[in-house]
Amino acid sequence: MDAARELEYYTIKDIYALPEGERAELIDGKIYYMAPPSTRHQRLLNFISTEINIYIRDNSGECEVFPSPFAVFLNKDDKNYVEPDISVICDKDKITDKGCHGAPDWIIEIISPGTKEMDYYKKLFKYQAAGVREYWIVDPIKEMVMAYRFEKETMEQYSFGEDVSVGIYEGFSIKVQ
Repeated sequence: MDAARELEYYTIKDIYALPEGERAELIDGKIYYMAPPSTRHQRLLNFISTEINIYIRDNSGECEVFPSPFAVFLNKDDKNYVEPDISVICDKDKITDKGCHGAPDWIIEIISPGTKEMDYYKKLFKYQAAGVREYWIVDPIKEMVMAYRFEKETMEQYSFGEDVSVGIYEGFSIKVQ
């Protein structure tokens, strides 16, 4: 790749101009293309989002759960656009027909072979800086969950089968398996 291409800067307009069916995220003006998720990935996404929805419903919660694909515009700029696997948003004013404008309260990313570095490093710092309250990284290969609770400045690691306590909801936990 030549130096001019290396310095190319993309915007959200470029994301919307992608061919039909092609998905990508935009972080600091750089496009990251997304491969279709595996069956195991989708099973985990479905299980976790269902558990959260049931908890919110049973406790008359105000938050909403949005599984991917769902657009999240983290900053008030045109160079950051992500599609977290699961976004939990409690401030209804952030939600529009286009997606979430601002930081969701809780984001869950399920690791895929091609997203590992992105989820563990780039997104971790991007989400924390944007004001996400809680961030989980679910790793189906290692069968573990990393739970970052940015408000409390804590990080805990859980194995699949253990109850993972939810920081934004007192008394709620999910047994990821």
